[in-house]
Amino acid sequence: MTSTELPTPDLLYSDVEEDLRSSVRDLLTDRVAPAALLARVETAEPYDLKLWKTLAADLGAAGLMVPEELGGAGATAREAAVVLEELGRSVAPVPFLGSAVLATTALLGADSADPVIGELLPRLAGGELTGALAVPLTTAPGAEFPATVTVNADGTLSGRVGTVVDASVAELLVVPATGPDGPGLYAVEAASATVTELVSLDLTRRVADVVLENAPTRRFTSGDQAVAALDNAVTTAAGLLASEQTGLTEWALTTTVAYLKGRYQFGRPVGGFQSLKHRLANLYTDLVNARATARYAADALAGGFDVPIAVAVAQARAAPIAVHAVEEAIQLHGGIGMTWEHPAHLYLKRAKSDELAFGTPGRHRARLAGLVGLPA
Repeated sequence: MTSTELPTPDLLYSDVEEDLRSSVRDLLTDRVAPAALLARVETAEPYDLKLWKTLAADLGAAGLMVPEELGGAGATAREAAVVLEELGRSVAPVPFLGSAVLATTALLGADSADPVIGELLPRLAGGELTGALAVPLTTAPGAEFPATVTVNADGTLSGRVGTVVDASVAELLVVPATGPDGPGLYAVEAASATVTELVSLDLTRRVADVVLENAPTRRFTSGDQAVAALDNAVTTAAGLLASEQTGLTEWALTTTVAYLKGRYQFGRPVGGFQSLKHRLANLYTDLVNARATARYAADALAGGFDVPIAVAVAQARAAPIAVHAVEEAIQLHGGIGMTWEHPAHLYLKRAKSDELAFGTPGRHRARLAGLVGLPA
């Protein structure tokens, strides 16, 4: 194979990945019933931290992408994508994206011999510690290194970061900051920051403002390595989010098909009407499209090839597909789909929030054009 050739992508699920899916789905089916989920998002504790501990520690989901020598499973982005697909199917209120993807990937971009990495990564991988990456949820791959947090003369951090995903339940904050030595990534205990949860559109994945005032910290990477680690974390999150959006789309299709099969009008199932069958068929082809692009992004992230293009394609396609699929589900459910008692609104809010996360579809299309040399 020449240097210009790419490996053949594997879009199929392996037996190990299917076993992982089965374990995660069984857990979520048992613990994230729609009625319990709807009741939880109205409380002061919207996150299910007991479920998160089970998912992270007992099933090992938090450490999937962490090497075995650092306490993880030594798996890849492909396995993490399977977990996110199932989390999308259930909109489970757990901080997997903020901790197991964003914070963990940022730490993985540093030198593994650094004592900070040796201490924190095993704790994140084992579910002992929950992390968050202190960047706005809308940060896109290729964005400039943030400059809202600065390093003080005594080495502490001061500044503010808005709309940080999963920060309200994080115990560790990974903070990009700039100082006299240039950009760097710093580990900050969440107790040293002021974290204010915001009123989020997505009730099952919250965002928060993080304010640092002379917060003590430990730097674990700096310079070009810090810039690359941050961009890799955001790129990985964008690519894997396409798998969550695939899970949202699959939920919308399967739930709507089941509802229309059991809903009768004029003595026959509503799902038998030709116009509705056409709409469901369109949703199915959208699901196939979303899954193909999401699987390619996960495979590219796992193999380290064609990553920027694969991620841009996945987000440009999967994000609008998920929004459209849930909108169709709400409409095809009729009156019940518009009620607060039905969970469809939670899926729509997750889909709309995901559409803004880590770059909008339009931004990814614009980036893709530059990557493949298309004219503006």
